[in-house]
Amino acid sequence: MDLKGNFPWVSRRGVVGGLAGASGSLLMPRRAFATGIASAMRLSSTGSRTRFVLELSESVDFSIFRLADPYRVVVDLPELDWTVGNGGGPMPAPTGLIKAVRWGLFQAGDTRVVIDLGDAAEVKGAFVLPATGGTPHRFVIDLERTTKDKFMAQVGPQYRIGKQTPSAQVAQTKPEAKAEDRKSDKSPLNTKKVVMLDPGHGGVDPGAIGSSGIYEKIITLAAARQLKARLEETGRYKVVLTRERDVSVGLTERRELAHDAGADIFVSLHADSIANRTVRGLSVYTLSEKASDAEAAALADQENDADRIIGVDLSRETQEVRHILVDLAQRESMNLATRVATRLIGQLKRETVLLRNGHRFARFVVLKSPDIPSVLIEMGYLSNKEDETALKTEGYRSKLMAAVVRGLDEHFGAIQSARRS
Repeated sequence: MDLKGNFPWVSRRGVVGGLAGASGSLLMPRRAFATGIASAMRLSSTGSRTRFVLELSESVDFSIFRLADPYRVVVDLPELDWTVGNGGGPMPAPTGLIKAVRWGLFQAGDTRVVIDLGDAAEVKGAFVLPATGGTPHRFVIDLERTTKDKFMAQVGPQYRIGKQTPSAQVAQTKPEAKAEDRKSDKSPLNTKKVVMLDPGHGGVDPGAIGSSGIYEKIITLAAARQLKARLEETGRYKVVLTRERDVSVGLTERRELAHDAGADIFVSLHADSIANRTVRGLSVYTLSEKASDAEAAALADQENDADRIIGVDLSRETQEVRHILVDLAQRESMNLATRVATRLIGQLKRETVLLRNGHRFARFVVLKSPDIPSVLIEMGYLSNKEDETALKTEGYRSKLMAAVVRGLDEHFGAIQSARRS
């Protein structure tokens, strides 16, 4: 499938046009979980008050909480189909306290709306107005400016306003691995290898944006599906995806999913952007607490910041635990990941242009699994027209994914040969 079409313009840090439903519909039909339609959005400001209004096809339950650094109001709603900014209602301009609005599927059954604020604000009212005559149901939030101290006193999901939807009360469902698929040192050599594929970004986090408006999250999911199909065709692999559709998944959650699936290897797919639009090429990253260059360090910081975008709190992990994970990751798993990267680069350079020093090192959170060799493939730069055009094409992605399969075959073949000897 070639990825074409127009996309609402968004920035790396905040969505100006919102994450419209068009981005998801390129790859999937109407979602089975959707309970209604969000058809229009309005923002207004009078005096000290800013009002957010979302028009809906039916009444919904909701819950609201606030996040800081930067100031945000987060709204959890049942899963909705969106026509806002997608040939339906237009996207409103930033107004009053509201700088931007973005949304996406947070987990199966739940939509998350993130309202970026220009200053600390208090939720003075939140309610759903019933439909009357030709007017649809309207979900309304009234915001008023407040002090930083008052805002910070009630930050986080523990200070939710409104009724929490049932699906938001449980953690995202993890793929259940069958006993025969779990890793074991005693497994026979012909046991299928478990590959965890990680399409970068998703849901409320679009990732990088190409000059045509294509979202990185769309490119990565399309590539992951192609790679999954190719790996499974060989009969040698069991493949699990960290996300099967346009849904937000936290960075540490992606690692946990790989561990729960008993993954033998973790492959994360990305297609980023940089200021220099002339730079193009593919690269493969493995873990290092010291990045190989300033560009790699900046890229890792951007990707690691994605948890802040989707509202995941990393404060639960102590500094001691973080240090232990890093220490473990830099041992055997890190050595294996380096070997995988070398084999992948050897195959990929036959199909595409590589960056100078194609094997790079950075401190990506998703690469820090303590017992799973992990690599991150930057398939190219969406900021470069040549890379972007190629990555939107099914045939080009197919060539890249075929090379990845060959690289993984080489890696696991070498391991089996060593065990036999």
